[in-house]
Amino acid sequence: MALINPAALPYRPNVGAVLFAPDGHVLVARRADLPNAEGAPGGWQLPQGGIDAGEDPRVAVLRELAEEIGTDRFAIIGEHPEWMTYDLPAALVGVALGGKFRGQRQRWFALRFLGVDADIRLDRDPHPEFDAWRWARLRELPALAAAFKRPIYEVLATSFARFAGESA
Repeated sequence: MALINPAALPYRPNVGAVLFAPDGHVLVARRADLPNAEGAPGGWQLPQGGIDAGEDPRVAVLRELAEEIGTDRFAIIGEHPEWMTYDLPAALVGVALGGKFRGQRQRWFALRFLGVDADIRLDRDPHPEFDAWRWARLRELPALAAAFKRPIYEVLATSFARFAGESA
């Protein structure tokens, strides 16, 4: 089997959503493919998804969030000013993301949730990415993230602190 050189692979264009409840907590969801990760770092993450060819990132984040959490009861309230990238761990290169990418290049948005908890329906997608969700404090995000995503979550916890009512 030939080894894959990660540097030869591109980054997948991606958007991420930090969805804020009225009290400043954020939605985190547990990956359906990691069901035993209840308290372990890495099983919980923020919603994120690919950008279709030619799609505006603001449109993509609205589409992806609606697909992943089963509601469109939210509005964009902020955007991190820069694209951020992460590399997959070596064991996932050639496996995750269809085996075509070295990691993801992401544009992150802050959104305000305009609904009630019952509006969040992970079961609306026939192949749900998540099997559970909860509200968490923004500053908890880095501790919940997989190690390779942690630096991005640290930046987001600072960048979007104003929406949570937390100081950076």
